[in-house]
Amino acid sequence: MPTTIQIQERTLELLKKIKGETKSSSYDETIKNIIIARAKKESAYGFLGKKSKSWILKGLRDKNDRF
Repeated sequence: MPTTIQIQERTLELLKKIKGETKSSSYDETIKNIIIARAKKESAYGFLGKKSKSWILKGLRDKNDRF
């Protein structure tokens, strides 16, 4: 079921550009691709696991090491 939305001219220009770059067949497909790409970005939360603060900071330079 087609739906009409209102967007600004600049938004349309950007949408056309992305549609061409991604070789999408429609604006609908272009918008879906943008949403999926954004949703796939993973969070860095928990990346270091349950490592201790001293382990994480080990090897970092101290004020004494600076030039």
